[in-house]
Amino acid sequence: MTISRRILMTGMALVALSWSAGASSIKEALADPKRPADQVARDTSRKPAETIAFAGIKPGQQVADFLPGGGYFTRLFSDVVGPTGHVTMLETTRWGADNIASDQKVIDQGYKNVSLDTAPFGQFHLAAPVDVFFTAQNYHDLLIAKYGVVDMAAFNRQVFAALKPGGVYLVLDHSAPDGSGSAGAATNHRIDEELVKSQVTAAGFKFEGESDVLRNPADDRKLTVFDKKIQGHTDQFILKFRKP
Repeated sequence: MTISRRILMTGMALVALSWSAGASSIKEALADPKRPADQVARDTSRKPAETIAFAGIKPGQQVADFLPGGGYFTRLFSDVVGPTGHVTMLETTRWGADNIASDQKVIDQGYKNVSLDTAPFGQFHLAAPVDVFFTAQNYHDLLIAKYGVVDMAAFNRQVFAALKPGGVYLVLDHSAPDGSGSAGAATNHRIDEELVKSQVTAAGFKFEGESDVLRNPADDRKLTVFDKKIQGHTDQFILKFRKP
């Protein structure tokens, strides 16, 4: 059995364990009537139950949702971690007041265990270490110079420092062609997963596994993610890293 195959199987086993431990809270989160209808409609393509189970998010945990994009996952995390847990939305000031206001709606809706912090692009603040640092469809943005030049080595080291020992760094993003690095980040909003692995592990993280729940072999990974031919159905990777 190859190393990559063993890693994938390990990741699948971890999903099963996490799912059995938190299935009821995830199911209840998905059924939350406060969730906006347009976000609920995206569940079929975004596979949130499987993604949250793979991340291993559980009641009582502290979670950081980096660049939350209106709080699709934030609302779900809030319900899963429950009243003894907390979710911090880490938003950038770079994308303007409307973007921040969209995040604020999560708190205004009554998700009492959620807070919002804003910072310049590629930066974030956390008052205390967290159990999970999560980012979905935004890691590639950190490599787009027009948004701001980000020292990725420093950023990933900051994530490492922001996690508790044993904490999880979960990166979900649109997949670019193998070997393309960050070449398609600005044009197609995609990134090569091997680049992500190398950057994150260089900060001291251990690569724990990946989930193929968002894989789409029909996507040749060459179109922009906003092309109507593929929008909402791109090939995506989910990588799980752990702080030793």
